[in-house]
Amino acid sequence: MPGAARYILELAGRGRRHFTTEEAVAALGGSIPAVRAALRRLRAKGDIADPFRGFHVIVPPEYRRLRCLPADQFVPHLMQHLGLVYYVALLSAAELHGAAHHRPQAFQVMVETNRRPIECGEVRVQFIARRDLEATSVVEKKTPRGLLRVASPEATALELVGYADQCGGLDNVAALLPELVEVVDADRLAAECDRSPVAWVQRLGYLLDQTEHRGLADKILPSVGRRAHHVAPLVRARSRSGAPRDHRWRLAVNATVEPEQWSR
Repeated sequence: MPGAARYILELAGRGRRHFTTEEAVAALGGSIPAVRAALRRLRAKGDIADPFRGFHVIVPPEYRRLRCLPADQFVPHLMQHLGLVYYVALLSAAELHGAAHHRPQAFQVMVETNRRPIECGEVRVQFIARRDLEATSVVEKKTPRGLLRVASPEATALELVGYADQCGGLDNVAALLPELVEVVDADRLAAECDRSPVAWVQRLGYLLDQTEHRGLADKILPSVGRRAHHVAPLVRARSRSGAPRDHRWRLAVNATVEPEQWSR
């Protein structure tokens, strides 16, 4: 079906780099099997890629080595196609806010329920579940393909601590904090703390103290005073038995975070 190649050229010419199988069938006027066969040929040539069944992206020459569009350029459209609320989170959000200790191996996206990861060429998308994600503060970032919903710097700081296992561990989180706090607003962080699990606030406050951001830590301490009724472990999966207590944060310090990895 020669019209398929012309179809994606016309889409790209209008600045659009994604389409669905149903849209291609309607535009090309062929049978579903014929259109799918034409799309398979375009995919074999590297002209398109399929991050999700029935959802296709047009791959321009500058991204042929990836064999897909970068995740930030198709995730918003895919989430709209699937009817899902989302935001970019954790290490990917930190990178977009200017804090990148190491480039994330996968593009991390927060959704309401667990989803299988996406592998499209060299591009990886990891989904993390948070049931109350609609309460999280987000900002919009521009990409070449439109707007991207990203957890705010304040929400990112708390989620990095809350999902430390997904972020390379607490050492890596601590290494990111000095760069991330440069764009954190103290009042917005305090408000975000009241919407987040109090154990996250306890752990973040402790790390802020350790990385010499005492003023910012003082701003979120009242949230702990109001809400923390129990001693929380610094690392959730480890025993708190015998661990020293940090009374300011009502925290059992059951792990050592290597200070040489913290830089300012």
